[in-house]
Amino acid sequence: MYLTAFDPYRDFRALEKRMMQPFNVKEKEGGISSFTPSVNTREGEFAYHVDVDLPGVKKEDIKVDVKDGAITISGERNFKEEVKEEDYYKVETSFGKFSRSFSLPDDVDTENITATAENGVLEVVIPKVDASVKTKSIEVK
Repeated sequence: MYLTAFDPYRDFRALEKRMMQPFNVKEKEGGISSFTPSVNTREGEFAYHVDVDLPGVKKEDIKVDVKDGAITISGERNFKEEVKEEDYYKVETSFGKFSRSFSLPDDVDTENITATAENGVLEVVIPKVDASVKTKSIEVK
């Protein structure tokens, strides 16, 4: 049997640590912060859809790349909110880099992928190609 010291404030400190950490923000080595955006994927009849929650990220700071059968969504968030009132002054900042990669299925048309950012949500539409179009008959000589 192990003896442990009773700490009546242990749960309170753990709760305080969780409450003080901004939502979806992680601390990396060297004090550089980053965040992992939430992603929803769905398959439609003619395309795959990837929706990425990017609050506070400008569309100029988002990069979408397709390479080697994978799509990578990356960027940087720089957000600063400043409130000046008569009796108080508050500044909140949030920053960090992000990168999410996804393998693409074989039936996608990588030449016609589109991305639209609006109201803090990035929607990437990855159109499907018709299976009959990809099939090419080779004449045997």
